[in-house]
Amino acid sequence: MSMNAKIAVGGVAVGLILLIWLPWWVAFLVVVGVPVAAYLALDPSQRRRLRRATRKELGR
Repeated sequence: MSMNAKIAVGGVAVGLILLIWLPWWVAFLVVVGVPVAAYLALDPSQRRRLRRATRKELGR
């Protein structure tokens, strides 16, 4: 299993556990807030490199 697949499976598992233990809106804030916080923690050059790599993968 690739590293990205492991991360995706872990994310789904954490999301399901949060939905069981917390109200749905708190779980939603955690699931959306963590990636947003991680993106905002990058410096501008890392954000540019991330956007550029994503566009290449999409074939734009």
